Amino acid sequence: MFRRFLSLPGWAILSFGISGLLLASALLLRWGSLTGFLQVNASTVQALPTTVTPTASLGTRHQLTYEQWVTLLGREAKVAAESHPKDLTVLAGDSLSLWFPPDLLPQGHVWLNQGISGETSFGLLRRLKLFDRTQPETVFVMIGINDLIRGISTETLLANYREILLHLKKAHPQAQIVVQSILPHAGSRLQRSPTLSSPLPDQPLTLWKPRLAIVPNHYIQQLNESLAAMAKAEGLDYLDLYPSFTDANGDLAADLTTDGLHLSVKGYQVWRSRLQQFAQQQVTAADQFPKAPETQAGMKH
Repeated sequence: MFRRFLSLPGWAILSFGISGLLLASALLLRWGSLTGFLQVNASTVQALPTTVTPTASLGTRHQLTYEQWVTLLGREAKVAAESHPKDLTVLAGDSLSLWFPPDLLPQGHVWLNQGISGETSFGLLRRLKLFDRTQPETVFVMIGINDLIRGISTETLLANYREILLHLKKAHPQAQIVVQSILPHAGSRLQRSPTLSSPLPDQPLTLWKPRLAIVPNHYIQQLNESLAAMAKAEGLDYLDLYPSFTDANGDLAADLTTDGLHLSVKGYQVWRSRLQQFAQQQVTAADQFPKAPETQAGMKH
């Protein structure tokens, strides 16, 4: 059975000695409102009903500060580092990764979600060390949309992204690092759609839409081309999700989003399908092009 890597409040109290009330409340804020009822242990999580829209109502979870999120993710990563789960897979990114429903994550791995709402490329770069001691099989990275919202330059975003990849390669030399394309937004529909949530918890809810509306989707496509080239130059994998999320106008399809940016359950189902296809392609490629015995021997030296 496949699992998302979660920590138990009682276990955290015993293992880390941090304030039980603080960590327990953080965990309840993070997971309780998603599942409706928190019932987890080290290897299971109650399934998320498919009728729930992950980002439609963030509620009290917005009360967590960025520092509290970092602390929480650090605790979860520490558990993964100490328990060495088999087939560990990391999601590193922003709110799009954060709200990936646990029951929709592809089976076959223990999932460690290291997403934070409102995260930028620089923020992710600074906290990669949180899971340095883990031994993931795969790390999926998606970051950049909040850089665009904040007006961060392309040069800065790409420079930060390169540093992210270099860090991951050094910290996890045996892991498969996968760069995921930045997703499109709703384009002209952004101004007309109701504001349901914000990727910038410290800003008024209405601000991110006009900021993102001035960033055309064709620019995001060009940025993704740069990310693909970067991944190739670093010998890493690139997963182009963008075409799977667009409508006839090249914007984020209305049925795949809750607010023009964040994903609906159907949107996460599309993402899951692409992850499954990617995994199958890896298996097929490995079967067709197995490593030669002399290559394996050379690696030992």
